[in-house]
Amino acid sequence: MDILISLLVGLLIGVLAQFVMRGSLGWILSIILGLVGGVVGGFLFQVLKIPITGLLGHIIAGVVGACLIIFVVRLIRR
Repeated sequence: MDILISLLVGLLIGVLAQFVMRGSLGWILSIILGLVGGVVGGFLFQVLKIPITGLLGHIIAGVVGACLIIFVVRLIRR
């Protein structure tokens, strides 16, 4: 059940990041982006010593991380 919840939260994070960054990916890439973004955002918030509390805090950190990934990928593509 935890895996399903992680995938759904990852999908939500991926979709929100795509909305913020104005992009469009498929469902699978959205889930991957959300999961990786969650890890990157959590690490970034930990390094910056920004506390993450609750599910909303994790979603915000994940969206920030996913937006950062999208930004870097767009820089590399150019």
